[in-house]
This record gives sequence, C-alpha cells and structure tokens, in this order.
Amino acid sequence: MAVFFLQLVYSGGMDRFPTPSGTQQFELVIKRSRFITRVGHVVGKDAARQFIAQCRLDMPDANHHCWAMVAGVPEDIWLQDQSDDGEPKGTAGKPILNVLQHSGLGHVVVVVTRYFGGVKLGAGGLVRAYSQSASEALLAVEVQDSFIRERLRVELSYDLLDTLEHWLRGTDILVDERQFDASVHLTLLVPSQEMTILQEKLLELGAGRIVTE
Repeated sequence: MAVFFLQLVYSGGMDRFPTPSGTQQFELVIKRSRFITRVGHVVGKDAARQFIAQCRLDMPDANHHCWAMVAGVPEDIWLQDQSDDGEPKGTAGKPILNVLQHSGLGHVVVVVTRYFGGVKLGAGGLVRAYSQSASEALLAVEVQDSFIRERLRVELSYDLLDTLEHWLRGTDILVDERQFDASVHLTLLVPSQEMTILQEKLLELGAGRIVTE
C-alpha cells in the first residue's frame, strides 16, 4: 500500500480515510523546553492508552506527557479524548485534539512530551506550543489509507479454512477473531466496497457450505 504525506481530508460517507503509517517522532525546542511529539496508528481507545503508557515508560523523567486521540474514524466523537497531564487546564490536551480534529486523520493518537527548560510559557504560550508541536508533526507525518470496515461473521468447515484464508491475504479484509468448535467461526472486518466481492467468493469457494451469521 502506498505511503504518502498528509494531503487528504476525510468527510463523512467516504469508505476510507488517512491514518499514520506507523509510529513517528518529531521534536521542537520552544524557549528552552523540549516538546517531543509521537504520532501513532491505533485502533480503539485501549490501543491508544497502551501507546500513551509506552511513551511514559520510554521517557519517565519528562515533566508532562500530554495527549489526544481520534481512535476511530474521524467523525466518531465517542473515540476521541485528551489530557493535559498536569499542565494548566485546557492548555495542552485540548489544543492537540483541536489540531487532530481538523487534520482529517483517524485511528491516531498524538503524545506531546515536555521537558521543562526553566522558562515559564504562561497559559497562552503553552496553548501555542502544544498546538505548534501537534501541527508541525501532522504536517510531516507519513500516512496511508485506512478503510471503513463492516463486521461479518462466517461459519465454515475445517477443510475450507486454508483456502479462504489464502484468498483473504490478497485483499484488505481482516480476520478479527477465530473460534473453533465443531466448525470454524471467523469474524471478518470488511471494507464496505469489498462486501459484495466477498459474498460472491464465499459462495464460489464453499458452494453454499460457508454460512454468514
């Protein structure tokens, strides 16, 4: 999948949106304070919290680890969150989130780690510093397409599993869960535009023996 610099803006109804291609790090020095920004690809709040926790472990001597997330599709407000992490209320997490909300990115978390340099910035200066750190990081971040996926459960016999999984590896369909009992149950995450193709392939491969649940 091609990687490109951030140019796309998501709008509701599209079947894909840009997301970071992986963990990337950027740094600014503002009035002797170091602002280290990490941008990561995450799916869901749990993954975002794990990313934030890792930043704390990697830089335990920093003064603050301020963060914001858009851990779902860009318009899903339920998967958005932010934290000032000890900075004055509203001076760090909210500015970072505001930058994220206007970026068009989804499945993303941004952590701005601050090492205090001895010069107080004041509330306005902090807002500008955290906004600038997030903005410059997102302007430079490499991104890739992430698809809006629908969840589909299928049931099939064991003898069809290898054939189906081999075909899936050539698509953008993800296997989210596997359950094994008398038969195999797969939970698939399917890009909307590939749902019809998948259903036709299931009929072809299984001759009616692969059942959607």
